[in-house]
Amino acid sequence: MEKDLKLAVLIDGDNIPSAYVKEMMEEIAKYGNPTIKRIYGDWTKPTLSKWKKLLLENAITPIQQYGYTTGKNATDSAMIIDAMDILYSEKVNGFCLVSSDSDFTRLATRLREAGMNVIGIGEKKTPEPFIVACDRFIYIEILRNRSKEIESSTAPGKSEKKSEIDKITPKVIKLISTTISDLADDDGWAFLGDVGSLLQKKQPNFDSRNYGFEKLTPLINSIGKFEIDQRDSYKGKFKLIYVRNKKR
Repeated sequence: MEKDLKLAVLIDGDNIPSAYVKEMMEEIAKYGNPTIKRIYGDWTKPTLSKWKKLLLENAITPIQQYGYTTGKNATDSAMIIDAMDILYSEKVNGFCLVSSDSDFTRLATRLREAGMNVIGIGEKKTPEPFIVACDRFIYIEILRNRSKEIESSTAPGKSEKKSEIDKITPKVIKLISTTISDLADDDGWAFLGDVGSLLQKKQPNFDSRNYGFEKLTPLINSIGKFEIDQRDSYKGKFKLIYVRNKKR
C-alpha cells in the first residue's frame, strides 16, 4: 500500500478494547496518513469511560450514538452512514475499519468496489467474512504482544514469553509454497517482496507476526522447506531477497 495514502479511521467503540489504542494508531501510520479519526459509541455508558483520556491523546473524535432500541446496534449504522459520506466526499483513498463485528463485511466490500484500500483491525474472534472482505486484516493480539515485549525488555531483570502465537501449520506452509510457485521464474526463484504481496491478497490476515516473527524472511527460514538467496540490487545499494521451494 502507498505510504501517502489518506486514511479514514473509523472505530467501533462498543466492540474494541481501549488498552492498545496507541499501538493501533502507530500500526495504522505504517500504511498511510490517518486524516480522519472517529470512534462511535454511546458515551453516556460507563463501559466506554476508559476511552476518554485516550481520545485526547490520539486526537480521535468521539461520535455520540444513543442505543435507541434494545438488541439493535445503532453504532454500526452510524459508522456505515459516516463511511459512505466520507467515501462520496473524496477526501480519502483508504479506510481503516476497527471492529471485530461481521456486520461491517458488506461495508468493506462496498468500499473496495469503489476503489478504496480497506484495512481491518480486530480481535482473533473476528468472523472470516469480514477478514476476507478487507485488503489487509491485522489482529489486535499482535499489537498486544508487541507492547508486552517492549515493556518486558525495558524492565530490568524481567522477561516475558510471547503469548497468543499461532502455530505454523501444514496449511500455512502449503500457502507459502504455492505462492512461491505462482511467482517463480524458470529456476524456481521468486522475489520475496512479490511473495509477501501475493500472500496478503490470498489471505488478508496473513502476517508473520502472527507466528512470532517480525518479518517474512525469518518466518520462511524457520520452516526449513525453502531456500533463501540474497542478491545485490542495481548498483549494489541494498540486498534483494529471493526464495524458492527446496527440491525434494
